[in-house]
Amino acid sequence: MATDTHARDAAHDTARPHDTARPHDTAWPEDVAEGAVLACRDLRYSYLDRFPALDGVSFDVIRGEKLALLGANGCGKSTLLKILDGLVFPDSGTVHAFGGRLTEDNLEDEQFNRGFRSRVGFVFQNSDAQVFSPTVREEVAFGCLQLGLDRQQTLARIDDVLAMLGIADLADRAPFQLSGGEKKRVAIASVLVMNPEVLLFDEPTAALDPRTQHWLIELIVELNAAGKTIVLATHDLDVLDTLADRCLVFTEEHRIGRIGTAAEVLGDRRLLLDVNLVHPRSRAHR
Repeated sequence: MATDTHARDAAHDTARPHDTARPHDTAWPEDVAEGAVLACRDLRYSYLDRFPALDGVSFDVIRGEKLALLGANGCGKSTLLKILDGLVFPDSGTVHAFGGRLTEDNLEDEQFNRGFRSRVGFVFQNSDAQVFSPTVREEVAFGCLQLGLDRQQTLARIDDVLAMLGIADLADRAPFQLSGGEKKRVAIASVLVMNPEVLLFDEPTAALDPRTQHWLIELIVELNAAGKTIVLATHDLDVLDTLADRCLVFTEEHRIGRIGTAAEVLGDRRLLLDVNLVHPRSRAHR
C-alpha cells in the first residue's frame, strides 16, 4: 500500500498552527522522558464521583513509538484515551502535550485548541459515534474546516486521503449506508486528513472482519514507519507484537501494573492471568 506519506506531511505542515505551548502554560514535569510528546502524572478519574476509571496513572508517550494500553474491559483504557484527546479531564493529576498543559481552560483558547487538535487525532472504537455527516466527502472535510484551511487545501487533502485509504469511490455515499469496515476507513480518513502527529486508536481491530483487520494493522504499522506516534487501547494479544513497541498493562484496579515490551508482556503468563487477559485454561501466548 503506497502512501507517499512523507511528501504529504511536508506539504501539510505548512498549514499547521504553531506549538500549543504558551508562556503561561505550566512547564513539562521535571522527570519527563527525553523525546516525550505527551506526559501524564498521577491521573485520577471517576465516573459520577463513585466509579473509579483511573487511579494514579503516570507515564510518557515518546515521539515515534507504538504504545499499547493493554488490559481487560473496564480497566480505564478508553477513559485514558479520551483524556489524552482532551475530551474529558482528570479529577486530579496533570496532562502535558507538546510542552503545554492540557486543561479545559487552555482548550478554550482558540490558538491552543487549534494547535492541539491539529496534532492529535482520535479514532473511536465505534465508528457510528464518530461519523455523522451527510456524505463521506463532507465527513472528511469537517476537520479541515475546523482548522480554518481554505477550499483548495481542503479539497487536495480530501482527494489525497480518500485515495490513500482506497475509498475514493465512496466520496458521495452516505456514511450510514456503508459497511462496518467502510465506516472504519471513513473514520480514519476524517482523522488522517488533518495530518496529526499523534494517532489514538480505541480497540482498532474490534468488530472487523479478518480482511479489514489485516488492512488496518498494516496501515497502523505503515503510519508509524512514516513518523506518526501511535497510542492504542487493546486486549487483543494476537496482534500485540505487531502493533506495540511498548505496553502499559492496566490492572482491574485501574492502575498500571507493568510497563514493558510486547515480548516481555506476552512472556509473563502470571501477569496476563492477574490482569484478566487470559484464562487459566487458555493456551500460552508467544
